[in-house]
Amino acid sequence: MIGERKKVFVALSGGVDSSTAAALLLKAGFDCAAVFMITSERGCQGQAVPLGTPNGGAEDVARRLGIKLHVLDLRGDFEQILEYFCNEYRKGRTPNPCVVCNRLIKFGKLWDFAQRNGAQFFATGHYARVIKNQKSKIKIEEAGLYAGVDSTKDQSYALAMIDRNVLAHIILPMGDYTKEQTRKMAAEFGLGTEHKAESQEICFIPDDDYVAVLESRYPELVCEGNIVDSSGRILGKHNGIHKFTIGQRRGLRVAMGKPYYVVKINAETNTVTLGPKEEVMHKKLIASGVNWLINEPASAFAAKVKIRYNDRGSPATVIPQGDKVIVEFDKPTAAITPGQLAAFYVQEEEYSRVIGGGWIDKAAD
Repeated sequence: MIGERKKVFVALSGGVDSSTAAALLLKAGFDCAAVFMITSERGCQGQAVPLGTPNGGAEDVARRLGIKLHVLDLRGDFEQILEYFCNEYRKGRTPNPCVVCNRLIKFGKLWDFAQRNGAQFFATGHYARVIKNQKSKIKIEEAGLYAGVDSTKDQSYALAMIDRNVLAHIILPMGDYTKEQTRKMAAEFGLGTEHKAESQEICFIPDDDYVAVLESRYPELVCEGNIVDSSGRILGKHNGIHKFTIGQRRGLRVAMGKPYYVVKINAETNTVTLGPKEEVMHKKLIASGVNWLINEPASAFAAKVKIRYNDRGSPATVIPQGDKVIVEFDKPTAAITPGQLAAFYVQEEEYSRVIGGGWIDKAAD
């Protein structure tokens, strides 16, 4: 990590990860400032405690560290994320708002704010790594995005769509540590965040009730439709396609005598199709809106492809086709879900590098 007194802004939520990241940067000699974003009426950011809460939240962490805290009200900007979120469900797709937020807000709006205030770098508490490699012949330093050392906490997938040009300015201190090490360091630094529970909420959805938000903004989503099998036979009824996602097994309200899964959601016909395990398995996907974190590959290449946040990844061949890619898996893969991200990883010695990603449009065979 760079040891000069260069200025870095840290996205500080008040949780253990971002607070420990800030402490590590201070220890490394950086001139640190923090930025907290208000995302909804609750005034929270991820696992943050609302500002002003005694002994908690970003204010308390900044005070303990002795760094300036900037508070940005980004509720207007998050309206854009919310519209994307709702529109994906309206189309029968499953959105990934964290990926969109990382590109547009955290490594977009917040990085812009940091630059305007004299920062050369921007840091977050993500469990991923940015590694800079010196190209010996042309003397150009290229930054790459890599998986974190803790495979159980790795968050590199959620960063696959950020702007490649921002990579050289990003510092991700937590990528070199496990969650257990992070909590231990937080205690040693006296941050008061070591016992904070992890938030599983969507930060811009009050009380994490996304169904209520969807239905209040688009009441037409609450519409009875058919649950069918792949032959079109009616198995039952549903009261909104937004309550289903590809691969879902529970809460289907249909008894088939053996496990059935959601294999297709059709917004135009307002139908949900169920099928046995084999019908949710596919060998191919098509993704669009591709974002490359390297020079765009000119031909097909082998990669490990993750199709959801907690996916371990599967071996595949990625075939670039302009703004789209075709991904052909070595073996059938379960629950390829339109609206989710397909992230491409290649192995570089002991490091797993994210070289790009694209939005899944459909599965194919």
